[in-house]
Amino acid sequence: MLSQEMIIHSIPTLVTVTTESAKHLYPVSSLLTVKIGKPDPSEITAIVDASHPYASEITKYAIALSHQNHIPYLRYERLNIEAQTAIELDSFETLLESDYLTGQRVLLTVGYKALPLFQPWQNRATLYTRILPVVNSLLVATAAGFSSARIIALRPPISLELEKALWLQWKISLVVTKASGIQGGEDIKRLVAQELNIPLLVIARPKIFYSMQTSSVSEVITFCHQYFKR
Repeated sequence: MLSQEMIIHSIPTLVTVTTESAKHLYPVSSLLTVKIGKPDPSEITAIVDASHPYASEITKYAIALSHQNHIPYLRYERLNIEAQTAIELDSFETLLESDYLTGQRVLLTVGYKALPLFQPWQNRATLYTRILPVVNSLLVATAAGFSSARIIALRPPISLELEKALWLQWKISLVVTKASGIQGGEDIKRLVAQELNIPLLVIARPKIFYSMQTSSVSEVITFCHQYFKR
């Protein structure tokens, strides 16, 4: 975890999250402050944007905060997994305008926010979804037409054995996921898809221009030390 590396290298760090439950995912340290909501610019010497690849609004806010307050910005993002065992699509729109889902038993591991997009498909495919076990996710899934029998609420990581068992239990014939990298379990899904010979559709990350970007933790540490020592 990046925050753990910050602690190891004695870098005072402010982490911002969106929910109370997310606060408990971080280690306890005098060097680490975890806060719900947007940061105050006066609290920041440099910005390391390590938000989820699909949290584009958070990234746009961080970039704007950087520009408006002349704060150095670095985007940290995990490397994409090479597309060898999956079908890559550039957006949800491309998926939903095609016939990939028609008549399939589909497992959606795309996050709860995307589920309303699939509501028109409830009568054209058998849709299942795996989401986080939090109230808001369940409410959105239900409103999008998913019955309790087609919702599984699990917090990652999901092991290869469990992933495989779920696909077999639901007799899944097609899986849709996002390009979330190894930490998001994308590698496990690719392995299971290959083993079970089930098509895996991967929705590409949103394209955002970053003035500075890295996938190296050591480069993040160097960046932070550069500005923390000023």
